[in-house]
Amino acid sequence: MNFFKRQDQARQSTTKLVLLFALAVFSLVVLTNLLVMFALGYVNSQQLTLEQFDWETFLLISLAVLVTILFGSLYKINSLAGSGAKVAEMMGAELIIDGSGDINKQKVLNVVEEMAIASGSPVPPVYLLHEDSINAFAAGTSPSNAVIGVTRGTIDKLSRDELQGVIAHEFSHILNGDMRLNIRLMGILHGILLLGIIGYYLLRIGGGRSRNSKNGGGIVFLALGLVIIGYGGTFFGNLIKAAVNRQREYLADASAVQFTRNPGGIAGALKRIGSDSMGSILQNPNGPEISHTLFGEGIKHSFTSLFATHPPLEKRIRSIEPNWNGQFDCPPVGKTQKYKATQSHSEKVNKAAGLMAGAAAVMNSEAFVDRVGQLNASQIDYAKQILSELPIEIKQAAHDPYAVRALIYFMVLDKGSAVRQQQLQFLSSAADDGVYEETIKLVKKFPELELVHRLPLLDIALSTFRQLSKHQYLLFKDNLNALVVMDTKIHLFEWTLQKILFHHLDDVFEQKTSQTSQLLSLEQTQHACAVVISLLVYAEKQHGMRKEDAFAAARKKLGGLNITLLPVAEVNLDNVGKALDQLACLAPLQKPLLLKACAKAIVADQQISAAEVELFRAIADLIDCPMPPLVA
Repeated sequence: MNFFKRQDQARQSTTKLVLLFALAVFSLVVLTNLLVMFALGYVNSQQLTLEQFDWETFLLISLAVLVTILFGSLYKINSLAGSGAKVAEMMGAELIIDGSGDINKQKVLNVVEEMAIASGSPVPPVYLLHEDSINAFAAGTSPSNAVIGVTRGTIDKLSRDELQGVIAHEFSHILNGDMRLNIRLMGILHGILLLGIIGYYLLRIGGGRSRNSKNGGGIVFLALGLVIIGYGGTFFGNLIKAAVNRQREYLADASAVQFTRNPGGIAGALKRIGSDSMGSILQNPNGPEISHTLFGEGIKHSFTSLFATHPPLEKRIRSIEPNWNGQFDCPPVGKTQKYKATQSHSEKVNKAAGLMAGAAAVMNSEAFVDRVGQLNASQIDYAKQILSELPIEIKQAAHDPYAVRALIYFMVLDKGSAVRQQQLQFLSSAADDGVYEETIKLVKKFPELELVHRLPLLDIALSTFRQLSKHQYLLFKDNLNALVVMDTKIHLFEWTLQKILFHHLDDVFEQKTSQTSQLLSLEQTQHACAVVISLLVYAEKQHGMRKEDAFAAARKKLGGLNITLLPVAEVNLDNVGKALDQLACLAPLQKPLLLKACAKAIVADQQISAAEVELFRAIADLIDCPMPPLVA
C-alpha cells in the first residue's frame, strides 16, 4: 500500500471512529437519562414505571450530556493542537537542542535527521523523556508540527540499527497520517471521561450535604452514577482505541522494515524490550493518556488482551522474523560509530550529478509515485552522504536559533554587489541582535551553497526555527520578504524557499487551517492544474519540442482535463501560490495524477536540470506529499 492509499485509508478510519464514538456517546445519553430518572424520583422503583418524566426533560438532559462531552473533547483537542511539542511538554520531556556533549543524544539526532532528509520531510524536534524504559512516540497534527519523543532508556540501551528501526517506526506514523487521529482519540476520550470527573466533584459536594439536606442522598446517587457512566464510557472508548491501534502498529513495524531494509533493527529493539527489566512501561502519570501513540505498550493492564493498545511483543517480532526462536536474547550494544566526511569537492559535484541522473530515470518511469512517503536504503545512504558533505559552519548554523535566520538570509542574498550591499545594510538595522553578525560570517566564509544542499538544509532549519518565539518568527518573515523584493524581481528559488518555509512554519506559529475541509477532485481544480503545469513548462527551455507539446504530454496524465497552456503573464508567482494552496486540498488518490503530470512536463524533452528537480520536489512538498531524494 503506497502513501496515497494509506492517506485515504486514514481518512476512512477517522470516519469509522466518529461513528463508533457517536454510538458510545448515544449510549451515555441514554444511561444518563435513566440515571436522572431514578435519582430524582421520576421512576417508581417498585413498579419501574415513569411518573413525572417528560420529553422536554429528556431533551434537556441529553443536550447537557452532549455539550459536556463536546466541550471536554474540543478543549483537549484545542489544547494539543498546533504542535506535537504540547504533548511532549505534557509528559515533562526535554527538548534535545545540542547533543555534542552526550554521544547517545547525538546518535538519536543524527538518525532523525537522516530519516527526515531521506523521506523529504521536515526534521522533527526530538524530546527526551527521563524514563529508564525503552519507548518512543510521534506527536503532532502534521509533518510540519510533528515531534519525536524518546526515553533515556531507548538511546542508552539500543544499538544504532535498533534505534534506527524505532525512529523509522515513528516516521511511519508521521507519514501515514496517524498523529492527527491520535490527537482526536485523546480529545474524545477526555470528553467522555469528563462525565466521570463531574460525578467525582458532585460526590464530594453531595457527601458533605447528605446529612443536612433532604436531597443529599439523591445528589450522592447521581454523582456515583455519573462516575460509573463516565468511566464506563472510557472503558468502551479504550476498547475501540486498542482495537484500531493494534493494526496501525503492525503497519508501522512493516514500514520500518521497508524503510531501513533491516528487519534486525526493529526486531532487535522489540527483543530488548522483552529482555529489559523496565520493558516499555512509563512511570509518568500522563502515560495512559498517550499510550496509543507509543512505540511499545506504555502501561500495565489488568485485562491485557482487551485494553492493550499494541499487539503482544511475540506477535510483533514473529511478523518481522517468522523463524524467531522465541528467546529475548540480545547481543551487547556496541559503541556508536561516527560518520565522517572524507569526500573532496570533486566527489561532491559527482554526487550532485549522480542525483540528476537518478532523477531523470525515476521521473521517466514514474517510480517516484510509490516512493512518496517511503524510504529505502539508497535514500538513507544519500542522506548520510549529504550530511557528511555539509561544511561544519553551515551545519552548525542550521542548528542554532540565531544563525539559522542568518543562514536563510544568506541563501537569498543577491549575487550583484550593489543589491547585496543594500540587503546587508537593511539587515544591520532590521534583524534581531546577533543575526546580522552571523550573516556577515557566512558571507565572508562561503561564496554560495551547493544546489544539492539547499532542500536538506531547509529540512534541518525548519526544526530549529520552531525554537523561536512568535515575535521572532514574524520579524524574520517580514525581513525575508523585504530581502526578496529588494532587487525588484523574485527568482524561482527565492519563491520556492519562501513557500516551503512559510508552508511549514505558519502551521506552527499561526496555526493556520486549510482553506476548506472538503477534499477536491482534479475537475474542481482545473485552473490550478493549468497554472502549475504551465509554470513547469516555462521554468526551463524546452529542447527539441514546442512548449505547447510539452504541456499536452503532461495534460494526458491528468485524465483528459480540458486545460491549455496559459500565457506567461498569468503564470506569476502569486497565482502559482494560490494554485498550490488549492491543490493541497486534493483527495489523496488524486494527487499521484497531478505529480505524474508535473514530472511529464519536466521530462517531456528528455532533458532535466537540477533546478527542475528542486522545483518538482518543492511542489510535492507544498501539496503535502513528502518527496524523497530522486536517487536510483
